[in-house]
Amino acid sequence: MAAHDSNDIPDHRPRVTRRPWGAITRKATAFQSRNFRVFWVGQLISITGTWIQTIAQSWLVVDELNASAFDLGMVNVLRFAPILVFGLFAGVVIDRVSTRLLLIVTQAISAVLAALLAILVLSGSVELWHVYVLSGILGVINAFDMPARQTFVSELVERDQVMNAVALNSALFNTGRVLGPAIAGVLLAAFGSGVCFALNAVTFSAAIAGLLMIRGTSKPDAPKGSTASRLAEGLRYVRSTPAILLPITLVAFVATFGMNFNVWIPLLAKDVFATGPRGFGLLMTAMGIGSLAGAVTLVMRARTPRRGLMLGAALALGVGEVALALAGAGGAPVLLGAGLLAMVGFCMTTTMALANTTVQTTATDELRGRVMSVYMTVFAGTAPFGSLLSGAIADRVSTTASVMVGGSVTAVAALALIGAGLRPARESRPATIRSASPTGVSFGSGREVVPDLAKGGDD
Repeated sequence: MAAHDSNDIPDHRPRVTRRPWGAITRKATAFQSRNFRVFWVGQLISITGTWIQTIAQSWLVVDELNASAFDLGMVNVLRFAPILVFGLFAGVVIDRVSTRLLLIVTQAISAVLAALLAILVLSGSVELWHVYVLSGILGVINAFDMPARQTFVSELVERDQVMNAVALNSALFNTGRVLGPAIAGVLLAAFGSGVCFALNAVTFSAAIAGLLMIRGTSKPDAPKGSTASRLAEGLRYVRSTPAILLPITLVAFVATFGMNFNVWIPLLAKDVFATGPRGFGLLMTAMGIGSLAGAVTLVMRARTPRRGLMLGAALALGVGEVALALAGAGGAPVLLGAGLLAMVGFCMTTTMALANTTVQTTATDELRGRVMSVYMTVFAGTAPFGSLLSGAIADRVSTTASVMVGGSVTAVAALALIGAGLRPARESRPATIRSASPTGVSFGSGREVVPDLAKGGDD
């Protein structure tokens, strides 16, 4: 009997059509947690509303109130400066109380503040000092809300899902960054900023409803000792744990010099690219699309954080901002600016998500609230200095010069930390790792890493 060619045998197996969305859902392992799914959906709606307000508030200050770049910077100072004052204390509170209940309170107060701003604008009585006061109060609330939200993510999933959960959390934030500016651009052009603030107040109800639906979360028993001693314990832990200290140091430089977009983008839209609110929305949306792409890439490929990728992304962020400044100074069209902002957004999300995950997965459960409060104090608490500096340079020199300075410092800081990581470690002081205090990554060696950080794949 003649042998049959295997290629002639019909294949009756069912063909499987692979869809990109199916691949994403398979990779999104944190969605296996019902509590995380509920939290994620509620936060997506609320974050979109927050971005609508962020865009509308910047446009209100710059265009409707005709304030200066320095005045716009002051809004961000008042919004984030309270985090420097209350941020570390917030970590002690978070480690002692129910994170879920704390978030319900902070979200409810934020909704009231948005509603008050909407009433002031719609009644035609808003003044710059009103924006200052409401921004300052919101800053106090954010001092507790921001580290609590970061800590809560790790309470909703298993430890090996934290990287995935942080990436998904970043994806929802950046989905809001895409949707919010696009919606805000349309609403600003059609109705003005007051409607944007009112809509944001309504969206907080979704976040509160999601938090009320969450059940069965737990956290370690509240630490003993005075507030001062617990705070000192958290600071000592951060200082003595290089795996945490390195990303926090990077975040300090990136957040201070490389993330002043609430100042830069309104000024780029108005003064450099000479476009209106729709163009402003385009620039913010483009950055959001790039940021979302970075977050989705981490969901699909990243299993554990990698230090080299984090530092490389920070370097690319700085270089991208320098390119944006040069494009603006050279009279480039707004579409080129939007493309560069998309690249900048991709690099920014990659840098910050990897830094966040490194800190969360390294910190012990008992200290995570205090560690994340240090992280968020550095991340958000440095924003006032960056806003003042970028606003002052934009006022006295130019907007493009402000972006150029921020990008240059970010790139140099990333190079310095990369160089520190390439230096050979001292053989007389090898890294030691204890289960109670994972102090893995050293500034001196690229190989001395925490075990769970050393298993990174091809992300």
